[in-house]
Amino acid sequence: MGAEGNADGTVGKALDVLDMVASHGRPVRFSDLLAQSAYPKATLYRLLQTLTHQGMLILDPDTGTYALGVRLVRLAHAAWSQSSLAPIARPYLDELARETGETIHLAQLDLGQVLYVDKRNAARPVEMFAQAGKVGPAYCTGVGKAMLAFLPPEALEAALARQSFYRFTPHTLASREALLEELEAIRKRGHAWDREEHEAGIICCAVPILSRQGRVMGALSVTSTTARTTLDALGAQAPTIKDIAAKIAAEAESWRFPEQV
Repeated sequence: MGAEGNADGTVGKALDVLDMVASHGRPVRFSDLLAQSAYPKATLYRLLQTLTHQGMLILDPDTGTYALGVRLVRLAHAAWSQSSLAPIARPYLDELARETGETIHLAQLDLGQVLYVDKRNAARPVEMFAQAGKVGPAYCTGVGKAMLAFLPPEALEAALARQSFYRFTPHTLASREALLEELEAIRKRGHAWDREEHEAGIICCAVPILSRQGRVMGALSVTSTTARTTLDALGAQAPTIKDIAAKIAAEAESWRFPEQV
């Protein structure tokens, strides 16, 4: 959470407060926010008032709780349409889901973490953490590692500084050194694994979505369970996943950066 001296000024502080409200996943009281916040009471109250007046938050007068406002829904929809790969990738995710019968995830990096922007459930769905709109760790997910591996050095350093290296399972890569070694292997083979690193029993094969210049645009994965398949079987899907990723990248570039005739 940002401190009173947030380098991004009032805008940075306001975004800190939005993140704080969102992190609760439910309407939250001022007292709870104050206990969590690094801001003085008067500063926090002023920020909450401004965000409420602007429709970014709503205040329930009966319960005295704050929740995210509907203006954010409009902004989120615009961001999804303009900045997310999801609208472009939709038919390709459908194609990959039909071919594999497994769960498909589309993700992008968000401040060093994984933002899941779209998903297709397996023919026999499995409950798992990753859902469209959720944010997950980059260091222990297939899509996260696939993207980290192809970041330029400066961007990679910034992303690594944001990783917690919390050990979710016995298979989690829980140190910077172990992750860097893994990223080098990913660069050589062109795809990443999730070896039950984030959730027990959940495995995946993931590939980066790269522009023609090698810029990381996102990542795509085929995900399953150890009860249903093996890493080797998922690895056999890597050429297909890479082909789909290349199609998404080509269309995204044509959409965002059309050739000048």
